[in-house]
Amino acid sequence: MRLLIIEDEKRLAQTLADLLQRQGYAADLCYDGQTGLDNALSGIYDLVLLDAMLPGLDGFSLLQQLRGSGCGVPVLMLTARSDVSDRVRGLDSGADYYLTKPFEPEELLACVRLLLRRGEGELRTDDVLRCGDLRLEPGSFLLCCGERSVRLSRKEYDLMELFMRHHKQILTKEQLLNRVWGYDSEAEDNNVEVYISFLRRKLTHLHSTVKIKTVRLVGYGLEVTAP
Repeated sequence: MRLLIIEDEKRLAQTLADLLQRQGYAADLCYDGQTGLDNALSGIYDLVLLDAMLPGLDGFSLLQQLRGSGCGVPVLMLTARSDVSDRVRGLDSGADYYLTKPFEPEELLACVRLLLRRGEGELRTDDVLRCGDLRLEPGSFLLCCGERSVRLSRKEYDLMELFMRHHKQILTKEQLLNRVWGYDSEAEDNNVEVYISFLRRKLTHLHSTVKIKTVRLVGYGLEVTAP
């Protein structure tokens, strides 16, 4: 999953990114409000961690513009200001949760897990994703089907997670590149094709009824076939 950190204190921003990356999340950094808003509007993020006080465009205004655009990405607001009026302002602006600095790393991670579960609630149970006869386990990177299982590489896992979270949609190559390789990556369409072929082989090995289908000139998606 890809998270966006909008925080002008660069040392804190990097510390947060390191913490999240150790938990298996991909994290991108922005240090000012306008750049943060532009990136948040890209649609490639599963969660935004947003500082309230930012140069250029403050977090409250950023959040209002984000919600005004129709973007519903979960937002965890971070601030050193603990006044009730600030918390109310943040929640009224569209924040999903409000965390006051300083906070413990475990508390931040619990908030992140909560908001990610809330955002994809119908597919997520105790952090395990399911689709058809497949089960994807984030802690071990295992893709399971009944008693069979295979361990996925990082990119394979990120792709399969994205497919399972959006199993009713067809995802374009551009969406897959942005979400898995990153918005500024130099990866190309061929990278997607290669990893799709890796996943298809593993699904065949698992004897799964779930397949990755190709929709010509559109993209890829999951379909559950008859056993």
